Amino acid sequence: MYHSYRLVRVRHLFPIVMGLLLTACQPEPTNIAIEDSTLADADGFTPATAYTKSANAALLAELPFDNKQDFADASRGFIAKLPALRVEGGEGDTIWDMPGYDFIDGEAPVSVNPSLWRQASLNNIHGLFEVTKGVYQIRGFDLANMTIIEGKTGWIVVDPLTTAETASVALEFVNKQLGNRPISAILFTHSHMDHFGGALGLLGEPDKAELSNIDILAPAGFMHEATSENVMAGTAMSRRAMYMYGKRLPRSARGHIDSGLGKSPAFGTFGILAPTITIEKDESRVIDGVNFEFQIVSGSEAPAEFTFSLPELNAYCGAELVSKTMHNLYTLRGAKVRDALQWSRSIDEALTNQGGAEVYFGSHHWPIWGQEAIADFLEKQRDTYKYIHDQSVRMLNGGLTPNEIAEQIRMPPSLSTTFASRGYYGSARHNAKAVYQAYLGWYDANPVNLNPLPDEQSSGKYIELMGGSDAVLKHANAAFDKGEYRWTAELLNKLVFADSTNTQAKELLAKSYDQLGYQSESAPWRDVYLSAAYELRHGSPDKGIDLASMKQILLRSPVENFLQSMASRVIGPEAFGERFTLNINFTDLGDNYVLQLKNSVLHHKKSPKDLSADATLNISHELFVELIIGSAGVSDLLFSDELNIEGSKVDLVSFLTLLDKPKGVFNIVTP
Repeated sequence: MYHSYRLVRVRHLFPIVMGLLLTACQPEPTNIAIEDSTLADADGFTPATAYTKSANAALLAELPFDNKQDFADASRGFIAKLPALRVEGGEGDTIWDMPGYDFIDGEAPVSVNPSLWRQASLNNIHGLFEVTKGVYQIRGFDLANMTIIEGKTGWIVVDPLTTAETASVALEFVNKQLGNRPISAILFTHSHMDHFGGALGLLGEPDKAELSNIDILAPAGFMHEATSENVMAGTAMSRRAMYMYGKRLPRSARGHIDSGLGKSPAFGTFGILAPTITIEKDESRVIDGVNFEFQIVSGSEAPAEFTFSLPELNAYCGAELVSKTMHNLYTLRGAKVRDALQWSRSIDEALTNQGGAEVYFGSHHWPIWGQEAIADFLEKQRDTYKYIHDQSVRMLNGGLTPNEIAEQIRMPPSLSTTFASRGYYGSARHNAKAVYQAYLGWYDANPVNLNPLPDEQSSGKYIELMGGSDAVLKHANAAFDKGEYRWTAELLNKLVFADSTNTQAKELLAKSYDQLGYQSESAPWRDVYLSAAYELRHGSPDKGIDLASMKQILLRSPVENFLQSMASRVIGPEAFGERFTLNINFTDLGDNYVLQLKNSVLHHKKSPKDLSADATLNISHELFVELIIGSAGVSDLLFSDELNIEGSKVDLVSFLTLLDKPKGVFNIVTP
């Protein structure tokens, strides 16, 4: 039976849904292992201090590093690997580079938290693996895993990676090792780009005939969540994501080493396929002769997500509901807070739904074998999120503020000594703040924080009160020498915001961030601190996200979401006193939207043309998107044969000049 479908192709766009939307315009990071010495490296990163060495060494005694079960599991079922796993794009650009992480070998350098080094070492184990009879995984070809299930007539592919380039190389490698088979079905477990963006790489240049025999399954709400998340705040999220994933950092012992979930996001061409089968509720289905039992877990790790069991194979796929790390209740790139309680409940349901599976596999990391080990893993994942939730609520009800809760929360030994519950991606500290935010928002009830001065206004006053720049630098140097890096950073942040030309302050602040990064167990924390140090030394990027690269995603976002995004770009003060009514008539969609600007607020509604409008723009949906994102200009609007303007062209142009054009290169660690 022929299935309707929709294709999306985007070139050089980092996963928008994950928030992994970074600029590809920065220089490629160097892949050099830095020897620990007394000298700064080529990028200015300084050596680990005695305090950092001591802090990292102390962790060796706290955790069971002698337990090598994860290494055995990560290597189990190994079939083959590509020793030089480099993937290039059509223009010779690097999409994926596993050899860049070859420096991760042996004992942890003093500039890396040993627990994070352990996770990075595990994530370095890559190749094709047999999970159980008829189930295989490609790991280390992208941030996430691609799972291959042997169906009656072909491969059932689960989560086809982030980019077409990595997915294509992965599938070619599978077919070379296991024998060439057609694809009979594709499953997207959830709505984050690293789990569906490479779909077109499996199919080449698909046409209707090629897709007609392929079932494409996804959870309810998948297309909406996959195409519209981040449309509103995508520019800011992409800038922040550069910090979270260490986009500008060298791959080295003093730079980026891992992302916690995997090595790093992939960059290249990505796309999307609309599902032909939507999983609305917990249900059983036969897909190419294989029995699947689906569990809907939407609202936990992703807004649209399912897990599934393969009862005849005694296997359970946990998707990203569970991973070999504490995940994020709040992601540092910026996103809506996730529901810790719902997440925990979904894992609790999975304990029953997985039906005593003999093997667990997920969308990230390595599998687990044995019912007892799987049950222990699920229970501790469940209790990790519930403990953070319950203890944060207990403390907020006691009047503690977010910072106080983050400082006081301590995980129980049964969880803190379990590597899969350690904060390699999320962290107990920022997840506890997320719980506070979910219930009480940003205000901590102290009136001083109700209407505080912005940093640029208050910092100069603080510096003056503390005796001037020299006095602050003296105190900061003394604090640094004592290993008080958090306090050093707090002091120097004031000084840098008071005087961004103070090179001594910026360098000492960067050195403080170096040490905080080296001590961080969370890979995103490390990348954030070290990215801050990098930008203090080298400045902010010259160019941000190219909105034109988002064109295909925007075209497939609901029109209403896109028009609301337009409303958030109205420059309020410049619109004071202005009034416009416009018709936007999408000639290819057959829909008309009436836009009204009044009180400096833009409203829209889908309705017939307003005959009293100042102007009517008869335009294709695609050209309209090009106009708004800047790939088409006003001259294109006025002289294009693809549109027609009724009414006042002057009013239309005047309205368009009121829309902001964010560049996405705002400063973060300097004013």
